[in-house]
Amino acid sequence: MDSSQKASNQAGQAKGQTEEKGNQMMDKASNAAQSAKENMQQAGEQAKAKAQDAADTAKNATGMNN
Repeated sequence: MDSSQKASNQAGQAKGQTEEKGNQMMDKASNAAQSAKENMQQAGEQAKAKAQDAADTAKNATGMNN
């Protein structure tokens, strides 16, 4: 293999490694975004449940729940 073939081969390998690193970073970002979305949904559901409990407590305290 002459030096230009070797350089071309090395450039191809470097390009492949760079693409793989980019793909890995995109996967990590996607996973982080999905995790954040799930956490926000869970927090929203918890807040909704707490608000419902507070409303029920207020109704019970004022006798409006009968």
